Amino acid sequence: MSQRRLTQREIRFLQEVLSADYKIVNIRLREGEYQYNLAEAIASFQLELCFPDVKDITKRLYGEEKAKDTQFIRKIQTILKKMQKSNVVRIMKKEKPWELQRYVLSSFKFQDVDKNVIVLATDEQMKRMQDLLHSSLSREEEEHGAKLGGIKSKISVLVFVIVASYAAILWDLTQLTINPIIFVSAFSIAVACSLMLGKILSQE
Repeated sequence: MSQRRLTQREIRFLQEVLSADYKIVNIRLREGEYQYNLAEAIASFQLELCFPDVKDITKRLYGEEKAKDTQFIRKIQTILKKMQKSNVVRIMKKEKPWELQRYVLSSFKFQDVDKNVIVLATDEQMKRMQDLLHSSLSREEEEHGAKLGGIKSKISVLVFVIVASYAAILWDLTQLTINPIIFVSAFSIAVACSLMLGKILSQE
């Protein structure tokens, strides 16, 4: 599963998981059973800052062949749905309609229906995840700063060109004989730059 850029929503979910206390859930999380294995697999992805779908989870737990078995995938999806209803996992919003749903644990620590305490990540693993998350956030801020700087430069250039174009139009209009080439060219440039400026500002 390839690492991709985290969205703000995903970052917030990961931070919530790291700070979450023990969740009391009404299903059994016994080692060796499906629910426990699935929760453990999702935890392993989360520690890598990844949000797995059902095929990612199945492939990691049971191998490539099982991940291609439609009936088995449906069985795993049913169990994951039960885990979601019990607040063990949350289903992430799809970015594209054709994508499979992705999952995130609500916590790394649970107390199941049998009063068993389950911890799916050590303090050291969570500290490493926190460091990865911090690094990802820092990188995002740097990229955002660079992008913002580029946008400001574009806006400055466009404003300058618009002002210069309208100045050329006004100058042309004050002459005894209006030069249609200057007038039309300057007006066209001013309109085009204004549209570009409007598009940039609407995206911010």
